[in-house]
Amino acid sequence: MSVKDQVITILAEQALLDVSDVTLESTLDDLSIDSMGVVETIFVIEETFDVAVPFNANDPSASSFDISSVAAIVAAVEGLVAEKG
Repeated sequence: MSVKDQVITILAEQALLDVSDVTLESTLDDLSIDSMGVVETIFVIEETFDVAVPFNANDPSASSFDISSVAAIVAAVEGLVAEKG
């Protein structure tokens, strides 16, 4: 399963949606994932991919981890996985 597919699956599970309901253009608001859901999602991503996500829940705008859309999250996770090697 690709990073993209895994991230979409994680987001769908957090949003209690079918994977088919999550598109790359979707935002977390579109998926009804609130700030607590974002934190839970970050933890699942870290565990799934064995990476440290540079995300500050207290100040999301200051984080280098882009959560503006599903595509941005996928790209950010792909970057973290690539850095890990």
